[in-house]
Amino acid sequence: MAPPILKLDDIHLSFGGAPLLDGANFQLEPGDRVCLVGRNGSGKSTLMKIAAGMLEPQSGEVFRHPSATVRYLHQAPDFEGFSTVQAYAEAGLGPSDDPYRVAYLLEHLGLSGEEDPKNLSGGEARRAALARVMAPEPDILLLDEPTNHLDLPTIEWLEGELQKTRSSLVLISHDRRFLEKVSTATVWLDRGQSRRLDRGFAHFEAWRDQVLEAEELEQHKLGKAIEREEHWLRYGVTARRKRNMRRLGELQQMRADYRGHKGPQGTVQASAADARESGKLVIEADKITKTYGERTIVAPFSIRVHRGDCIGLVGPNGAGKTTLLKMLTGQLEPDSGTIRLGTNLDIATLDQKREDLNLDDTLAHYLTDGRGENLLVNGEQRHVTGYMKDFLFQPEQARTPISSLSGGERARLMLARILARPSNLLILDEPTNDLDIETLDLLQELVSGYAGTVILVSHDRDFLDRTVTSTIAPADPESPDGRWIEYAGGYSDMLAQRRGAAEERRKAEKAEKAKAADSAPAASADGAKSKGKLSYKQKFALENLPKEMAKSEAEIAKREERMADPNLFSKDPAAFNKLAAELEKLRDGLTRMEEEWLELEMLREELEG
Repeated sequence: MAPPILKLDDIHLSFGGAPLLDGANFQLEPGDRVCLVGRNGSGKSTLMKIAAGMLEPQSGEVFRHPSATVRYLHQAPDFEGFSTVQAYAEAGLGPSDDPYRVAYLLEHLGLSGEEDPKNLSGGEARRAALARVMAPEPDILLLDEPTNHLDLPTIEWLEGELQKTRSSLVLISHDRRFLEKVSTATVWLDRGQSRRLDRGFAHFEAWRDQVLEAEELEQHKLGKAIEREEHWLRYGVTARRKRNMRRLGELQQMRADYRGHKGPQGTVQASAADARESGKLVIEADKITKTYGERTIVAPFSIRVHRGDCIGLVGPNGAGKTTLLKMLTGQLEPDSGTIRLGTNLDIATLDQKREDLNLDDTLAHYLTDGRGENLLVNGEQRHVTGYMKDFLFQPEQARTPISSLSGGERARLMLARILARPSNLLILDEPTNDLDIETLDLLQELVSGYAGTVILVSHDRDFLDRTVTSTIAPADPESPDGRWIEYAGGYSDMLAQRRGAAEERRKAEKAEKAKAADSAPAASADGAKSKGKLSYKQKFALENLPKEMAKSEAEIAKREERMADPNLFSKDPAAFNKLAAELEKLRDGLTRMEEEWLELEMLREELEG
């Protein structure tokens, strides 16, 4: 086993209250791809910052290999002093790093490099930061929520890039599918301490449940042991004072251990407030369109949404998902076509930008709309602090401003408010952003069991597969042109249907080509037979095709030799892709020439007896 290039040993850190990190350990070896998981507020980002050298622990040892290069993905990158994104990304390179990597990464992340950092959106800023930390191919790459604000095509590209990187990775992410595909080991941060599983995230949840069950069993055994000792103290023989004092000391220690045990953090206890039933038809869109300038966002699109449907909207950033969502819910008028909303609709919305939050509000004021200390949930008066506990907020947080909450806590607070209000149409725009895996599980159960209708926009493939009944996606995901298609099922179902449709198209095209090819030689053969000899054109082709085939084989060999260079793709991916395209074209041409020569040769033999 290779020695670690990063090791954190017995790390302790607190911020005035209970310890955030209480003896946490972490080890990273060359080639490791470790996902760091735990509840919101468990200290994942703090531990990663300690690993990066950005934060000092109160006690414990931190070892980083002296020659190891480290890059950390900042949640809020600082673009001060940089006139372009290209300049910002190149500033992360070392003296011996390949500057072409920056251009390669920016291109695949959808940036030209000429953008002004002052005008970047949140998603563009995250892409620029990714290009900066990935370009040097550091020994240690620390990525905190790398998929936030990225669209699905970019997330899938990033997965492939990280799977083949030489860097040792530490990942924090709420995206289950991303972690399953990239990670090879899992570190679970829980109640200030860490546990390691030398398997990827796909095996984590079953392992975590086993650990918690074993812990619960140990606590149960300890409780029974305390009962036995207390019984012995009351009724046992008291002649041996020294032995009694030892057992009494052991009992006191057991009691202290039992009282001091911190169980796992509770789960959110929530359900959606009951509302009146909507009409059977919730939304009917008939040939709706939307165009901005010369760009078509929505070409004629029709859909009928019925009560109980759960519809997912997916597509690249900028494809028009939010525009289509606003049109379907009546917030935006279509340029043409009609939208009809059903009867008795009570709509609740979770906006991806969290614009509904006033950061100066206190938690209690936000939940009650400033109407005292109580709120009405399912017809029952609930005190705000009691309702907050259902969403893992402490009573003392009732008077704290929303600005003090983390991103995950803000998302949880918005869920608490939405679910307290009666609704029968739930609109969720990127609801999974910043939520920990346990709260994602709750949201999934809420959406799956929701009595009304749900329309959601998400880049979380696992969440989509577990919740939606149909998926709306661009007809051409690589170059959205305003055409949208509804597919039955979740994201994986949509991909399978697309592959099936593409395969059918390929088969049809192949059959058409074969039909055309069959008719052409037949016509030539008939012409030749009627004359009893080869035409001048056929003779010329028969004589010259072998020379053309030899030339083509030489060209193929040249390109194959160049593509055999293992460093070509990393050094010059554009040249690699160009060679691959040329090679495919040459091989197709060679196959056609071989088939033509064989047909002519068979015809010549037939004519000559």
